Amino acid sequence: MVNSWQIYKRLLRYVRPYLAVFIVSVVGYITFASTSVLAARWLGWTVDAIENNDSEWRLYSPLLCVLIALIRGLGGFMGNYSIAYIANHLIHNFRSEIIRRVLVLPVNFFDRSEAGRLISKITYDVTQVTGAVTNAVTVILREGLTVVGLLGALILIDWQLSLMFLIIAPIVAKTVAIAAKKFRKYSTQMQNSMGDVTQITTESIRGHLVVRTFNAIKHVVKNFEMASERNRSENMKMAATEAISTPLIQLLVSIAIACLVWFSMAPSYIESRSSGEFVAFLAMASLLAKPIRQLSQINSVIQRGLAAASSIFNLLDEPAEPDHGTEKIDDQIDSIRFLGVSFKYQEKSRGLNGKEAIKTPFAVAGINFEVRAGEKIAFVGKSGSGKSTLLSLIPRFYEKSAGEIFINDKPISKFSLTSLRSQIALVSQDVVLFNGSILENICYGKGDSIDRDRAYEAAKSAHAIEFIEKLPDQFEHKIGDHASLLSGGQRQRLAIARALYKDAQILILDEATSALDSESETYIQEALSTLMAGRTTFIIAHRLSTIESSDKIMVMEGGEIIESGTHQELINNAGHYAYLNEIQFRDL
Repeated sequence: MVNSWQIYKRLLRYVRPYLAVFIVSVVGYITFASTSVLAARWLGWTVDAIENNDSEWRLYSPLLCVLIALIRGLGGFMGNYSIAYIANHLIHNFRSEIIRRVLVLPVNFFDRSEAGRLISKITYDVTQVTGAVTNAVTVILREGLTVVGLLGALILIDWQLSLMFLIIAPIVAKTVAIAAKKFRKYSTQMQNSMGDVTQITTESIRGHLVVRTFNAIKHVVKNFEMASERNRSENMKMAATEAISTPLIQLLVSIAIACLVWFSMAPSYIESRSSGEFVAFLAMASLLAKPIRQLSQINSVIQRGLAAASSIFNLLDEPAEPDHGTEKIDDQIDSIRFLGVSFKYQEKSRGLNGKEAIKTPFAVAGINFEVRAGEKIAFVGKSGSGKSTLLSLIPRFYEKSAGEIFINDKPISKFSLTSLRSQIALVSQDVVLFNGSILENICYGKGDSIDRDRAYEAAKSAHAIEFIEKLPDQFEHKIGDHASLLSGGQRQRLAIARALYKDAQILILDEATSALDSESETYIQEALSTLMAGRTTFIIAHRLSTIESSDKIMVMEGGEIIESGTHQELINNAGHYAYLNEIQFRDL
């Protein structure tokens, strides 16, 4: 386990770009801290002036009082505003770095992780981290400098009496160390339980229809309350530790102050000091209690932040998907060839929830075939036969375990991921649309370089224009979260329009027409025919009637290709494909 100082040093690297602002905050807090000593001195000078009947001090004392308040306010503003400036930039930078890292992580990372825990890192953990970097630094600087200033002034007045605070220092340090271990432990458990809360909330909102249909509201609420109760329990353990450690430290400090007062009230001490010096000395001693208390309380904030930072750094240290290719696909893709390709899911890997992946045999084994430009290749087989996994190897969502995939006789690993994926369009059964306008979804990934005329033609070819033109804002219509106000057929047609707009040479259709009504399927089949024209197309389908015209059909079972040929050839062979075809026609 990485120790706290290593984590904190790494955190402080994020503050480095704001060093100038940080220096301003330090100057501000030094100014702020100096006013505590100055205020105690002012009180002593005023008492002496009253005893000596100093008429001039009657004017200076009020002015100095206002000046101290003004300097204190200015110092506090400089320190607080500068730290707030750094804190908000850190939150932004952390969130940006997390999302940049998450989006380049390999697909298998998402296979073994939970969306709610990732969301919790961006929302909850980041604020805990910035608390350790900024709020803690604020208190340490402001109150720490105040303590140093007051102790320095006390030592200058009487170093022997001031040794009282040095005597209790080891006891305070030991108390803080014990509390720190507890804080770190409970903070880690709090973050885990908060991840559970976020995960259950995300699933419940996304699957609210399933929850209602299966009358699972009580079940979901029970799970949520259990997760929330764990979070509450860990919070209370943290609060209890803080509630015990802080008063204990305060008690130790109070004992030191009490001893100091007792010695300072000795007749021999009073005789050697003026009333003003005596009052100033006691005022400085009493002012030490508040900053020391706040310094003791900040320990919990630091430990929460360090636990959150450890979790975030584990995510940021996850290796990105390999992208060592440097070549670009600038030419026409004439062929795609699989040579002895096998793939096996990682045997040992842990996700954010700490669960180890289950060991599995090869999902794809010994695949060999070649596709020429413009051909349509279909894959059929029962669920789990390896169809989707095989096609996921083309855009390198997963890295093959053995063999090689060639594009124009070059291994696909030679091409950069950006270049490779720019030539691939994907339309799947589970259509993913993003919160925004229809135009933004059709032109997804193009940023500001949107061609409206091209988008219109894509929508028209996808038979999406029929329903788009009926919408209030047409192409500017906002589809909302998960496009829930659109029908399944409409979402599918938008996905096809998006693929048409991209105009990639390779097309992957993964169950693109399943679970649709007859009318929607008719529209989509026509749109897909337009989309597939002139493109090298890989099709996964359970309805064999949709792939009869494919140039080649491959039947998969157990990760292997057990049959291949045209529709008629496979029917004539009277093998597995013929059996599947017979079953489907029998069910009609």
